[in-house]
Amino acid sequence: MTALSLQALGFPDAHADGRAIKLNLRKGLALLIYLAEAKGAVARDVLATLLWSETPRETGLARLRRLLHRIELAFGEPVFEADRSSVRWSPEIELKLDTHLFENACDRGAFEQACSIYRGDFLAGLALDDCPEFTDWAFFRREALRGRLMHALERLVQDKNAAGEHSAATVYAGRLVELDPLSEVYGRHLIRSLLLAGDRSAAERRHAALTQRLRDELGVAPEAETEALMSPAAAPLAVPTTRYVKGAGVHLAYQSYGNGPLDILVMPGFVSHVERVWEHPASRAFLASLMKLGRLIVFDRRGIGLSDRVGSAPGIGVTAEDIGTVLRATDARRVVLFGASECGPACIKFAVDEPRRVAGLILFGALARGCWSQDYPHALRASQYDAWRQQLVAQWGGPAGIETFAPSLANDPQARAWWAGLLRAASSPGGISAVLEAFRDADVRHLLPQIAVPTLVLHRRDDQAVRIAAGRDVANRIAGAEFIELDGRDHWFFAGDQQPVLEAIRRFMERLTNEGRARR
Repeated sequence: MTALSLQALGFPDAHADGRAIKLNLRKGLALLIYLAEAKGAVARDVLATLLWSETPRETGLARLRRLLHRIELAFGEPVFEADRSSVRWSPEIELKLDTHLFENACDRGAFEQACSIYRGDFLAGLALDDCPEFTDWAFFRREALRGRLMHALERLVQDKNAAGEHSAATVYAGRLVELDPLSEVYGRHLIRSLLLAGDRSAAERRHAALTQRLRDELGVAPEAETEALMSPAAAPLAVPTTRYVKGAGVHLAYQSYGNGPLDILVMPGFVSHVERVWEHPASRAFLASLMKLGRLIVFDRRGIGLSDRVGSAPGIGVTAEDIGTVLRATDARRVVLFGASECGPACIKFAVDEPRRVAGLILFGALARGCWSQDYPHALRASQYDAWRQQLVAQWGGPAGIETFAPSLANDPQARAWWAGLLRAASSPGGISAVLEAFRDADVRHLLPQIAVPTLVLHRRDDQAVRIAAGRDVANRIAGAEFIELDGRDHWFFAGDQQPVLEAIRRFMERLTNEGRARR
């Protein structure tokens, strides 16, 4: 049995029984990593297309045979098990791949070990410009792993500061800043950790460097919370503490803040990040306004934001279960569900499944079915939806889709930087592609007539992401639902004029409170 160790984090290399393998073949290294990531047999045609997409099939297969032979010559022993149609690692090879070790450590919550394994980005420095199929695969894998690293680092900063190990927290916060220098959230993590560690001069230098980067790159000044860190006389703006609850084997990140006769749980759409959502002034102002109406609860669905990353997209049923897990963790009483956009269906399902726990349901910019059908003309056709999804994923890492989601903020440099940073921190391109693909096939129209709780449906007249006809359709299918048509083009509830939205929510919640008192 040969012990083979492969490094894919950073520039790839290989060791067999502790002996470095000299393999001066870029495509050979690519093939080794791809087979190791596959964890099983891979069709020869797939490998040939991956590495020689521009050549005829037979030529590609012939080149694959020669490459496999040259790799085994470098190892000095057979390392593959191959037949006429597929290739896999030999069962005589005991294979260790650092990306798998990294993900296993993340899955166990061993974040320090995970971060020590992550020595560099996936296949850093291995350029195969003539292999577009392989390049695309490597890009999505790289972004997924990088996203898990950022998640692990954020958890470590929180845990180390909570344990009083502030110097250790600064090390992990520093890595976050290196990953995303324009993130004020990460910058604040580092500045706050340095202050807690007693190194004010270093905190001042970091604050000055962050201020300079924001001014030079984005043309904006730091936010009030960032400034408050360095001003002992200023009252810092309170942000809820992130906590975790385990449900169905997955840790969910959540926050709760404020008080009142009702709880209001906010689910903002296909992507979220419970800490970064506070980073943009308009988003923060909206959530702060909701705190005046009741106790605010926010959380990240499994696989998204600060919650555990999972291997599959969270479906509507699973997300509804996660809602229940978070409500139990917060000892929620009578809750108002606020489901925006793609999160509307999960809130609908929970309201149907658990009506005794729901005081009311608010749907904003929501739709009941993910794509067009003959009896549902209010959404994109499946082919159009897939084209939009692919375009969004291709732009991941930048402010993807902001022109559609928030036209009023599309030209604001600070908003664009915030949205891009939230996307990078909340998911990877491959992860969010799976989430959106699952929503395309969603349909909760059959649940709408079963809703027995008071319901408010809000939709902006010229919403650029979800047609207002979809909102009207939802309201028409729910007995007694109130539909309010709002002015504006923004799909995000906090963008544009948020006062009419907040006023409609306030009236709805006051009505629910009064009805609750009358029943008592």
